[in-house]
Amino acid sequence: MSAERSSDLARRAAVHAALADPARLHITDTLLAGDASPSELAAMLGMPSNLLAHHLHVLEQAGVITRRRSEGDRRRTYLQLIPGPLDSLATPRVRAARRVLFVCTANSARSHLAAALWRRASTVPAASAGTHPAAAIEPGAIAAATRHRLPLPRLRPRHIGDVQHDDDLVITVCDMAHEELGRAAALHWSIPDPVPAGDPGSFDTALTQLADRVGRLAPRLAPVS
Repeated sequence: MSAERSSDLARRAAVHAALADPARLHITDTLLAGDASPSELAAMLGMPSNLLAHHLHVLEQAGVITRRRSEGDRRRTYLQLIPGPLDSLATPRVRAARRVLFVCTANSARSHLAAALWRRASTVPAASAGTHPAAAIEPGAIAAATRHRLPLPRLRPRHIGDVQHDDDLVITVCDMAHEELGRAAALHWSIPDPVPAGDPGSFDTALTQLADRVGRLAPRLAPVS
């Protein structure tokens, strides 16, 4: 057996071993839809923090999850699944939604890109909004959408209070918006803000990460009949 094949088998065995515990499987099922801080995850699962810390360590060692520092409250980290290891193991669980509302702080880049990607992937309607809307969509977001042939409506940034419906599935794609909205958001995707750097690569990276998240969730969300 080649060294490469042996290494791949060892990685897969580590993933299977990590998921053999029901609690860790519950953790990955929860993070499959969106990111969460350790305290948020403990509350969702009703699990003591010391026990959660043990399970998170096992999942991190197996290369299943990673942590990202919040761009809002720098003391906070968000747990997120690493794309790839669970692709062949995850069991889709379908839920219904009337509309998906993507929210970031300025509603000038990530939330607009997320809504555009969603419209291309799902029949469930999508909209976007911000907690503190900017004056216009960022030119870098428009340029990234053009590079990736993604139709991006030239909508002005809008406040969440002017857009949100009571039955929206709210997804925050910005740490600061998530920390501001708290439980008003159903899911959180911790996507780095491309605006401060402002270079094409940062916007492309944000778009790619959003596309991965949309690709994971869209097959699991059905329109309300």
